[in-house]
Amino acid sequence: MARAPGLSVRLKLTLSYAGFVMLAGGLLLVTVWVFLLRYVPEVIEAPRLPAPAPDGSPPPAPVMFVPDRFDLLRAFAPRAVTVLAFLLVFGLLGGWVLAGRMLAPLTRITHATRVATAGSLSHRVRLEGRRDEFRELSDAFDSMLERLESHVAEQQRFAANASHELRTPLAISRTLLDVARRDPDGGRAELLDRLHTVNQRAIDLTEALLLLSHGDRGTFTRRDVDLSLLAEEATETLLHLAERRRITLEVSGGAARTSGSAALLLRMVTNLVQNAVVHNLPTGGTVTVHTEASGGMSSLRIENTGRRLPPELVQTFTEPFQRGTERVRTDEHAGFGLGLAIVHSIVRAHAGTLALVARPDGGLLVTVRLPGTPGNPPRAG
Repeated sequence: MARAPGLSVRLKLTLSYAGFVMLAGGLLLVTVWVFLLRYVPEVIEAPRLPAPAPDGSPPPAPVMFVPDRFDLLRAFAPRAVTVLAFLLVFGLLGGWVLAGRMLAPLTRITHATRVATAGSLSHRVRLEGRRDEFRELSDAFDSMLERLESHVAEQQRFAANASHELRTPLAISRTLLDVARRDPDGGRAELLDRLHTVNQRAIDLTEALLLLSHGDRGTFTRRDVDLSLLAEEATETLLHLAERRRITLEVSGGAARTSGSAALLLRMVTNLVQNAVVHNLPTGGTVTVHTEASGGMSSLRIENTGRRLPPELVQTFTEPFQRGTERVRTDEHAGFGLGLAIVHSIVRAHAGTLALVARPDGGLLVTVRLPGTPGNPPRAG
């Protein structure tokens, strides 16, 4: 149900200013009455004229006129009404101008809000002047618009890339079916195998997208999790892949407890270890996984060998569908560019931090820090 429009804030402030000025004027008049007029007699008897002197000399000068309370009220009341009328007009005009000047920053913020509502998130208030309540509101609003613009751009880029990635296996499937339709005598078993591979890749991509969305929402049940146990489970799962690539897997460290989703954290550790194994030297590489608890935080550090990576390239690895040119693979483990993006999403949902540093000798050092739990043992030292 729509409400009827009320008075504007500027008009309310104007009436408040005028009312305050009128109240101050009224109190001043009351003060004059209380401390001055009340002590004047209501009626003052007219002075008697002095009798003429017996010797015929002129009489003394008559006494001067002394006004009583009625005379003073008659002279004072019209002026008081005039002053109050002037204060009312002055209060309304002055209040209107002052309210307009004080509310000018709010008007700019309102304009920026309407521009943002229309779809333009690049507009900023950028309020100048000293830092006051309006300046703080303006800066907070600009920060919100900046983050919102970045988030919307990221979501649009993510949607475009996801659509492209999902379209690729569907296009391949359609091509395979078209070829099979034109050549009914072709090998059906080969066609089914290729369709199965393509469909499995589409399913894996869809599951990765759902996992990324689930990690961003942070709607999961939290329980006590030990990162060291997850590291052992992930390395045991990927041990066959590492042996096939002749990669040495090493796990060290102690208990590192945190609170979160065991399934999501296991996926995080698995993605990091698999990423370290796949993007490594062709043979003879190493991957070290270390867990520890220190300073109220639980840390997971994964370090691998490999090619030298430019630092500016490393900073893009956590963006969805971003693949470094040196890291793209064409084998069965070619990824979607979502591995580190999923890791970043899970770490963020668990109020942790993710740091990626290119090693001087080649490879990557990944450090995950998550809030620890009281169950963490003290670090020996």
